[in-house]
Amino acid sequence: MPIRLTRIAAAVFSVGVASAAMADVEQPKQQEIVKVEIKSSAAKYDPRRDDTASKTVVSAEEIQKYGDTSINDVLKRLPGITVGGAAGRGGGEIRMRGLGAGYTQILINGERAPAGFAIDSLSPDVIERIEVLRAASAEFSTQSIAGTINIVLKKAIKSAQREAKFSQAKSSGASSSSASLQMSDKHGASSYSLGANAWRFRYDRATPTSEIGADAAGVPNLGRDITSQDAGHGDGINLSPRINWMLDNGDTLTSQSFVNWNSFASDGRSRTDVRFGAWPEYDRIDSSYSSHSGFGRTDLNWVHKLEAGARLELKAAVSANRNTTDSQQLGGNRGAPATLYRTVHSASSEQGFSSQGKYSTPFTFGTPASAEAAVEHALSLGWDAGVTGRDDRRVQRDADLPGSVPMNSDEGFNARVTRLALYGQDEWNITPNWSIYTGVRWEGLDTRADGGSIDAVQNRSSVLSPLMQTLLKLPNKKDQIRLALTRTYKAPSAAALIPRRFTSTNNSPTEPDRRGNPDLKPELALGLDASFEHYWGEGGLLSASASVRRIGNYTRQGLFYEAGRWVANAINDGLAVTRGIELEAKLPASVLMDNAPKLDLRASVSRNWSRVDTVPGPDNRLDQQVPLSATLGIDYKAPGGQLSTGGNVSFRNGGLARISGTQGGYTSVRRDLDVYALWQLDPQNKLRLAVSNLLAQDYTSASIYTDANGALNRTTVNNGEAQFRLTVETRF
Repeated sequence: MPIRLTRIAAAVFSVGVASAAMADVEQPKQQEIVKVEIKSSAAKYDPRRDDTASKTVVSAEEIQKYGDTSINDVLKRLPGITVGGAAGRGGGEIRMRGLGAGYTQILINGERAPAGFAIDSLSPDVIERIEVLRAASAEFSTQSIAGTINIVLKKAIKSAQREAKFSQAKSSGASSSSASLQMSDKHGASSYSLGANAWRFRYDRATPTSEIGADAAGVPNLGRDITSQDAGHGDGINLSPRINWMLDNGDTLTSQSFVNWNSFASDGRSRTDVRFGAWPEYDRIDSSYSSHSGFGRTDLNWVHKLEAGARLELKAAVSANRNTTDSQQLGGNRGAPATLYRTVHSASSEQGFSSQGKYSTPFTFGTPASAEAAVEHALSLGWDAGVTGRDDRRVQRDADLPGSVPMNSDEGFNARVTRLALYGQDEWNITPNWSIYTGVRWEGLDTRADGGSIDAVQNRSSVLSPLMQTLLKLPNKKDQIRLALTRTYKAPSAAALIPRRFTSTNNSPTEPDRRGNPDLKPELALGLDASFEHYWGEGGLLSASASVRRIGNYTRQGLFYEAGRWVANAINDGLAVTRGIELEAKLPASVLMDNAPKLDLRASVSRNWSRVDTVPGPDNRLDQQVPLSATLGIDYKAPGGQLSTGGNVSFRNGGLARISGTQGGYTSVRRDLDVYALWQLDPQNKLRLAVSNLLAQDYTSASIYTDANGALNRTTVNNGEAQFRLTVETRF
């Protein structure tokens, strides 16, 4: 490193001297040296290496490398992060430490996304960076038992930037097209940026499902084969405008907005072939579904600089969200006339207001006479408050057909969620090689709902979260140790608290009705994280980390038989413990040999274990936790920089997981292979080719019910599809 920086400094210094001579302007050498030092210092800063509070930052260049159109495809390649479901199907749950079901907190610009907003509809083109926090910090909500993924929308302003992208993708059962536009410019004391993305997709797929049952003696008594054909199409658009003003007194004022709109429609048909055993209530079901959703948010942020490096940040935001869905089902049995014609209309709207404030100041203990004993602090105090109102209505109507038993309902409610958080945090450098971060955050939530068809609901909870992280850099300047102690939690969502019932068409233990539980309490977790990191060269990294979480008030899905129907709802049930280890390596070829090609290797492995005390083993792990995941990637840039190429393999283990004494689930292993190639045609134009899910492996999932009377296993296979995507990028 010293040799390389010296050469860089000498080169920059020589260019500066030559430029000054050509302009016939005398420049003091001291000024040129100062400029070089500033650039070197900025280039050396690495938030993952230097920040006391552990954080991994994924840049826009990494996010856009494969030309992905979904943020889920980006996240599945990151170390320690997995995405559930079948590859290319969308809607998979994002997980850290293998945990989903709300244990992983997903933020957009530091705030939780509204209910019903699909993260995978967020285009990677509007994202500036992704921050991955494995241990909680007081500035963000501590609803992050597994960790936090903060998606930061683009805010960097580049003078007179114009960039457009056009993409077309195709697989065996789906196709999609998208376009994006990025613009930014500066005018005096103001600047602006605008990101716009639009997309359209369609698909036509067949999904086979089987149901196998056995009696108490294990003798098969049920065999059914179900074929579902589903075809649909959708459209969407994202807009993210931002305006910055630099005021005369040095303050800054920023307005940032985000608008998302989606529409979707599908038609499906399901046919059941009964090999032996009982027939379902409906062996043929024809259905249609449509939805429209819109979300908008705008905020105003003011930053005021105070004396001695202190600053005050104030932010206010308003948001609105609306979703409507309509569905129809026509069902019958054994060739007889239809006995089911059901229509369901749902509409929900949500309006919110939030306010955040933060005061931060640096200060030092010690005197100039004892500078070596001085301790530098960075103190922050702040609040985060908000109120959200929600109107929700669901109307179900069954036609009174011969032989039918109509199940009509008209369920609506009004809900109001009020939250308040207060926090303080301090980061101080005890020595040049040892720093400590401490914080405390109090969060309170109050949820109230009422409606004509449900009993009034009031659920109030509060959590105090003390936090501590420390970073110790060893004397060799290459190795460092991190340690974190945290108290985090997971609060039940408003939807999980509302005792509204959603009925299934063919009711069974593996397809139950669902209902909310107004008595749910937050899950509380005590956590310990430790890691060792070794850095060398420019970009070389070896990391090993271990973690443990002890979770109280664990929430699982309960299953009950009421009035002739199976009903599932969430319940608090005892204690759970989860543990994990993670290994990560980044190996640029330049750190291994001189005059190396521009070749970067990266790899990671995560192993997770968990145990739920009230669920009998084996396989009594948390929420079908992913036991093992791994990634392996390589990137290469050809001499001259006209061609860049690379690939990534991600692996996610599956297996059996027990949810309760009678319920279980199974997921198959998932392997994804993605490759890309990028050609720089000229300074303004690029061509990108990418293939995702090249292995095209099928994905299998199963729901299992077992009691003293026998067992029922429902297994679904999602066919794997490789997707080819071509993207044209141009600057103008």
